[in-house]
Amino acid sequence: MTDTRPRLLILSFSQLYRDARLLRQINLFSTEFAVTTCGYGPAPEGVVAHHEIPSHLTARQLDRKLLVARRYQQAYDRLPITRQVRGMLGSSEFDVILANDVDAVPIAVGLQPVGGIHADLHEYATRQQEEFWRFRWFIAPYLAFLIRTYVRQADSVTTVGAKLAQQYEEEFGVPCGVVLNAPHRADLPVGQVGDPIRLVHAGGATPARLDTMLAAMDLVTTDTTLDLFLVDSGGGYVEQVRQRYVGHPRVSVHEAVPTNELVATLNAFDVGIHILPPISFNHRYAMPNKLFDFVQARLGVLTGPSPEMAALVREHDIGFVTSDFTPESVAQQIDALTPQVVQTAKEHSDHAAQFLCAEEQVVGWVAPVKALAEQAATRGQVAHDTPDQKG
Repeated sequence: MTDTRPRLLILSFSQLYRDARLLRQINLFSTEFAVTTCGYGPAPEGVVAHHEIPSHLTARQLDRKLLVARRYQQAYDRLPITRQVRGMLGSSEFDVILANDVDAVPIAVGLQPVGGIHADLHEYATRQQEEFWRFRWFIAPYLAFLIRTYVRQADSVTTVGAKLAQQYEEEFGVPCGVVLNAPHRADLPVGQVGDPIRLVHAGGATPARLDTMLAAMDLVTTDTTLDLFLVDSGGGYVEQVRQRYVGHPRVSVHEAVPTNELVATLNAFDVGIHILPPISFNHRYAMPNKLFDFVQARLGVLTGPSPEMAALVREHDIGFVTSDFTPESVAQQIDALTPQVVQTAKEHSDHAAQFLCAEEQVVGWVAPVKALAEQAATRGQVAHDTPDQKG
C-alpha cells in the first residue's frame, strides 16, 4: 500500500508517551503526514513507524576528557545515544524533520531531509541547570557549540516562551517563534468553589518545586487543602512526601494521572498552585504545561512572581501572584483567598481557555512544517512509499 503523504520524522530524546508537548506534535501531524517517531518508550498512536531509543542511553553520557579539551564534535559523535539513533535511522529519507531540543538537531542535520528541519526548543539549553557549576563549566559550552553549529542550520525554530525566544536570538542569532505549552481546549464546567477551598498541584516531584508549597501549607491558618498528583521519577522523594503527609488533614498525595485525564481530574478543584523559585534562567522564565492545564480545568491560578507566568495571570485576570517565593508569602496569599475571588478567577479562566489552548497555539508548528513539506514537494522528491515499519 502506498502513502502519498509527506514523510515527517518527529525526533526527541524524551519519553514520548508522557511528554505532553511531543504528544501534541504527534497528534497534530499524524493525519496529514506519514509520521515516524524516534524517542524513548513504545510507539505512540497514529504513527507509521517508530524507533525506540533504549532507556539506558542518555544525551549526557559525555566523555569528560573531550569536554575539557573542548572537542565538542567528537563528544557528540561518540555518545552511545548518537551512535544508536544514527544506526536506527540509517539511510532513512524524510521530507521534513521536527527535531525536539538541541541534542536532536545534529542528527536531523545529518539526515538531510528534502524539505528541511524545524527545531522545537523546550528549554533555554545553555542555562538549563546553571545552578550547578559542572553544568556551567562543561555542559553549557558544549550545548552552545551545538546551537551555533547545528540549530542555526534549522530552517525554522520555535520555543516555549517569549523571553526564551528573545534570548536565543540575542545570544545565538536564532530567531524563534513561540508555541505555548497549552493542552487542547477542554469543554468543562466552571465548578462552584468548595468549602474549604481546594488547592491542587500536578507534575514532577522535586524538592525545588514542592518544598516551598509544602512549607507554606504548614503556615496556612485557614482550612484550605492541597492535593498533589506527583510523577515519580525515582530517588525516593515522592515516597518521602507521601509518608510525611499520611493522615494529614489538609495535604493529600496521589498517584500521577495520565496526560489525557489530567485536565478533567483537575476540574474538581478550585485553584491550581505552582511556585517555582528562580534558581536558574529557565525556572525564572518558565511557562510550564501545568499553568495551561489549570486554565483548561477552569481553575484559578496561584503562582509566584515569575515574570512570564505572573504576566499571563495578570493579563487574563485568572488568579493570584505572591509577593515573593518564600513560604510565608505563599501562605499569606493562600490565607487571603475567599470563595468570591476564587470563583471570579475560575470564571476568567473559562474565558481564557478559549485562547490559551493547543488549537490556537499549534499554528506556530503547522505553518513552518507545512512550508517545509511544500518545499520538499516543489523539489519533486516526495516519496510515495511509507517508511520501514521496523524500529
